Amino acid sequence: MRSLFAKFLIWFLAAMAITVAGFVIITTRSFTAARGRGHIFGRMLSMQLEEARHAYEQGGQPALGAFLVRLDAEMPAQGILTDSTYHDLMTGKDRRDLVEMAERRGRAFQPGVIARASHDGKYWLFLISRGRPGFSFFEPQYLWIVGAMVVLSYLLALHLTSPLRSLQKAVERFGKGDLAARVGSRRHDEVGRLARTFDTMADRMETLLTAEHRLLLDISHELRSPLARLSVATELARSGEPEAREAALNRIEKEGERLNSLVGELLQVTRVEGDPSSLRKEPVRVDELLANLVGDCSVEAEARGCRLEMKKPPAVTIQGDAELMRRVVENVVRNAIRHAPQGTPVEVSLENGGAGARIRVRDYGPGVPEEHLPHIFDPFYRVDTDRNRTSGGVGLGLAIARRAVELHKGRIEAHNSNPGLAMEIDLPSGA
Repeated sequence: MRSLFAKFLIWFLAAMAITVAGFVIITTRSFTAARGRGHIFGRMLSMQLEEARHAYEQGGQPALGAFLVRLDAEMPAQGILTDSTYHDLMTGKDRRDLVEMAERRGRAFQPGVIARASHDGKYWLFLISRGRPGFSFFEPQYLWIVGAMVVLSYLLALHLTSPLRSLQKAVERFGKGDLAARVGSRRHDEVGRLARTFDTMADRMETLLTAEHRLLLDISHELRSPLARLSVATELARSGEPEAREAALNRIEKEGERLNSLVGELLQVTRVEGDPSSLRKEPVRVDELLANLVGDCSVEAEARGCRLEMKKPPAVTIQGDAELMRRVVENVVRNAIRHAPQGTPVEVSLENGGAGARIRVRDYGPGVPEEHLPHIFDPFYRVDTDRNRTSGGVGLGLAIARRAVELHKGRIEAHNSNPGLAMEIDLPSGA
């Protein structure tokens, strides 16, 4: 029996059968045990006897007859009241046979007679059971209850297992390559939470696999162009003309540097995307890190005709990986330098937000079209449609910065400042 649905259904039906059987057994034994005066049914029988005696002594046969009719309607047994010589007070018939039947210990589930004598011995009350005690549960008027319990058991088993079958189908589709397969369960129980956990995992897997596919396409594109130029430069170098050879060697050197830069930044992405648990956490003076970085990048800024400006920052210390933080800010600052017009400043500022540090880098360049802003942190994404390299870089700096900030549980955002682009980096103090 490998089907969970069949297991649930059989378990429910078995529990129902045990419950019914227990009801029958308890009812039968209780009816039989009523011979004892200490049993609850025995005490009830004594009370019935006193009521029958009182009705007969106060109202004669009419009152006794009315009482026995009412007793017959309330209990699954016929009541007979006799005198001390066992003569029926309603019909005068000798009912000694009932005494013999009451003295025999009937087997379970068999018709029986229960007798009870008054304290003074003047009266006897006999209860003659109808049919088989306990089995009145299975009379036709109760069969619909049994049928309803079976149907409810079936529906309950179906309710519990149907989302599991949906989950199985979604897992099979996802395993065969359908990355859009989802369960979409709206249930709020454990099965629903399991389905939503799978959907979350599938969303993450789809994002990762799609990003990986796009990354491979981008890398192939990035490698193809410099390799093609290297091939052309190599052919020119072989032509034998000194001027052509010198130009070709310069081109080979330049393309080799670009390939080296690409490989270096890919290694940075690999490290940043690695095991987050390996992230070093140490006290980092963000103000000192920024001051040193501005000094290092000032040479590049002057070479491009712009300048770096930073007011004296407040002392801010946070927990994190100093090297990763440096690369975050360096990539953002160098990106601003590449797009800053000549003669304009690149402003760098630091604020102590109480719960961490906020770094702001702004240039006065052309900015970024609003539709491109959400994508500038994607690997290899460039606003330039021709993907030229006149501005330098290979399109990985901001992607590295975003992932490093996320590993520190921080946030990085970009928005147009009209003119220019401003980037804000929030790093929590306890990263």
